[in-house]
Amino acid sequence: MDKRGNLLDVRQLRVIFHTYRGLIKALNGVDLWMDKQERLGIVGETGCGKSVTAQAMMRLIEEPGKITEGEVWFENRDLLKLSEDEMTKIRGREISMIFQEPKSSLNPVFKSGFQIKETLLNAKKATPANAEEEVEKILGYVGMDASRVKNMYPHELSGGMAQRVMIAMALATQPKLLIADEPTSALDVTIQAQILELLSDLTQKMGNAVMMITHDMGIVAEFCDRVVVMYAGNAVEVAPTKELFQNPIHPYTQGLLRAVPRVGRPGELKAIPGTVPDLVDPPEGCRFHPRCDYAFDQCKNVLPPLLEISAHHYVSCYLCQKDGCPSAKKAGEEPW
Repeated sequence: MDKRGNLLDVRQLRVIFHTYRGLIKALNGVDLWMDKQERLGIVGETGCGKSVTAQAMMRLIEEPGKITEGEVWFENRDLLKLSEDEMTKIRGREISMIFQEPKSSLNPVFKSGFQIKETLLNAKKATPANAEEEVEKILGYVGMDASRVKNMYPHELSGGMAQRVMIAMALATQPKLLIADEPTSALDVTIQAQILELLSDLTQKMGNAVMMITHDMGIVAEFCDRVVVMYAGNAVEVAPTKELFQNPIHPYTQGLLRAVPRVGRPGELKAIPGTVPDLVDPPEGCRFHPRCDYAFDQCKNVLPPLLEISAHHYVSCYLCQKDGCPSAKKAGEEPW
């Protein structure tokens, strides 16, 4: 198999959900990959499939959802073909996840210290004899008063404190891959900056790879080495962060960046016309074509493959094959 990442390689991942309205085609053949110690950002509008991609990778999709196709290679193992017992040994040990709402992810009836201790014991990263000492050490790593916080219940924690406890639990097992699903979405701006700085420092020291799921392009620019842009269940552009901001290729990526306020550049923000498609009845071909100024007949019939159009820059767009990519550079626009 042609491996594109030496840690993770997701190929043609498809997920559906059975609902009373019909069959939701949530993921439509997602491709992404990661190297060891890399920071990958997954960005896109709400409902584009960012979180579903992460949950499918972790085999957390349950009825009425179903993974119908694809491969998830993690260190030369296809996670979708492992038994549930084998997968249980990977979750929380080799791959950890920080969920969007920290307080809803913590058990309300157990103290914070107990929950971290259970994580350590289950992952065999501590023994019953030294577990308490390890809990205090880990809480210290995330900048908390361990003697106080370990005896607090989740409802006694502020949003920032709860997120730090979740980070402590996720990193306690020293995973090779940390998935952070909108880790700062429920926090105010000051606390967001603190959490991002904490994540950056800790993962750099521990050598973890990080998959950062977000809708915030500012977080992507600050934190990530490389970016996957998703739209309606597809990865439409993959590029190094600096390259993506300086030369966005896919019309959707360009639209996202035009909608971001820029300091020193007054004027009305440009919205992407139209609405996100209904995934019960999504458009044929490229799912962005009803909102795209460049769409032509082929876009409406067949989904364009994700192709490398320059070094490490991949785009799912027929324009790159037909007349050359409609890049910001060719349009004479300034870099974002």
